[in-house]
Amino acid sequence: MPQSIALTFGEPAGIGPDLTIALWRRRVALDLPSFYVIADRKFLARRAKLTGAPIPLEASEPREAAAIFASALPVVDVGMTATAAPGLPDATSAPAAIASIRLGVRHVLGGEAAAVVTNPIAKNVLYRSGFTEPGHTEYLARLTAEATGRPMRPVMMLWSPQLAVVPVTIHLPLAQVPEALDTDLIVETGQITAHDLTNRFRIANPRIAIAGLNPHAGEDGAIGAEDHATVRPAVDRLKRLGIAARGPLPADTMFHPAARATYDAALCMYHDQALIPIKTLAFDHAVNVTLGLPFVRTSPDHGTAFDIAGTDRADPSSLIAALRLAARLAVRKEIAVAP
Repeated sequence: MPQSIALTFGEPAGIGPDLTIALWRRRVALDLPSFYVIADRKFLARRAKLTGAPIPLEASEPREAAAIFASALPVVDVGMTATAAPGLPDATSAPAAIASIRLGVRHVLGGEAAAVVTNPIAKNVLYRSGFTEPGHTEYLARLTAEATGRPMRPVMMLWSPQLAVVPVTIHLPLAQVPEALDTDLIVETGQITAHDLTNRFRIANPRIAIAGLNPHAGEDGAIGAEDHATVRPAVDRLKRLGIAARGPLPADTMFHPAARATYDAALCMYHDQALIPIKTLAFDHAVNVTLGLPFVRTSPDHGTAFDIAGTDRADPSSLIAALRLAARLAVRKEIAVAP
C-alpha cells in the first residue's frame, strides 16, 4: 500500500482544522495526494459540523490511510483531547499541537508516512505552555536529532514557482543580525540549500544568488564592512566547493523577473529581506520547506488566522501547494543530509 502524507493538527483553535476538512472535501477535484491527519477525531467532527461541512472521519493507522482516503478522512489519534473553540486557544491547544508534530516525525522516520505537512501553530500559545523552541523548524530538528542520534542543522526555505528564498538568519531583531551573521553560517546554509536543491528538487548544479547585508551590498565598504568581510568570503568558499554561487548582490535588484531567471534560490541575510519579496509575489501559495532533514517537511506559509477560524472562509491555496510539493519531493527516498 502506498504511503500517505502525515498532516499535523496545528493549533486547534486556528484555521488548520478548517483547511484539513476543506482539502479532503475537494480531494478529487484537486487531485490531491493521499493524506491523513494526526488529531482528535471528535474535535474534527465538531469543527466540520460547525462550518457546515460534515464529512466522514475514520480512525486509522498511518499505513491504512491510503486505503481509507477515498471514502473518509483518515484520522490518526493524537492521544490528546482538544476542546478549544475557534479563535480561542485553551489549555488543550499546546499539548495537542505538540503531540501531533511529535507523532508526525515518528511516522516519517519510521517509514510509515511519505512526508510531514504541518498545519500552522500559534507560537505564543506554545510558549505559554513551556515550549522552548523558537518554532516548528527547530522543534522538528530536535526531534529528529533525538531519534537518530545525529545533530541536525535545519534551513528554512520559502518556495513558490516564481521564487525560492532562504533566510540565513531568521527570527532575530534586526539590530542583532550583523553580530549573528558569520562566514561559516552563510557557507553552511548555502551547502545545505545546494544539497537539497539537487537531491530533493532534482536541479542539477543549482544556481544560488547571495544577497548582501547592506544597501548596494555595501558599496565596496562605503556602506558597512560586513559584505566585504563576511559575505564575500562565504561566496568564494562556496564556489571553491563547486557550488554555483554569486554575490554579494544588491538585494533591491535581485527580485525582478529578469534577475529571478538567473538563479534557483536566493540566500538572504535576514528574515524580511527574504520574506517580503516572496510574500509579494506568492502570498497565497508560497510553501515553507525545511531543508537539511532526512525527510520531507512542508507547511503553508501563513498563520492560524484566529479571526476567521470556524467560518470556512480560509483560503486553502497554500496548504494545497504544501501537500503537492511534499508529494513531489518525497518521491526520492533515503536522501542523506548535507555534510
